[in-house]
Amino acid sequence: MSSRKDLALGIFIVVAGVVILLGKLGVFGFLGRTLWPLVLLLPGIFLHFMFFARRTSAAILIPGGILTVYGLLFFICNIGGWGLMAALWPVLILGVAVGLYEYYLYETPRPGGALPIALGLTLLSILIFIFSWFKTGALYIIALILIAAGIWMIIGRKRSGRRDKWSRGW
Repeated sequence: MSSRKDLALGIFIVVAGVVILLGKLGVFGFLGRTLWPLVLLLPGIFLHFMFFARRTSAAILIPGGILTVYGLLFFICNIGGWGLMAALWPVLILGVAVGLYEYYLYETPRPGGALPIALGLTLLSILIFIFSWFKTGALYIIALILIAAGIWMIIGRKRSGRRDKWSRGW
């Protein structure tokens, strides 16, 4: 009996030593700094699991969708740098829209106000994202695309001597 206790105590002491060593080497600090979005993502996924396992009502999908989207957003910012948040912050609004839309999809009878609010928040998020994208220099890309499309239409019109819908006039 004492050999089992000695073995268990020995394993415990080795594990404790490894944990202390890894802590001193900064492994846990790195994991904490890198993987903290799991604090949001895992509960969001768990709430989805609870609903799809038929253990809760569809209302649980509202916070589930929000937490899942926020967790993914924070993972992206952790990996790519927090400077991305300057352009990606409209995803915070989109998270609420995703939660409401999931609730609308799976609740019976369908809640009347959830879909218009979800679509409105999605549209607002997209519009804010587009306007924040303009500040990053994307307006130059859009201008170049428009110029190229115009040149393509002009050159394409001159090359084809036929009269098509672009050369008919009003």
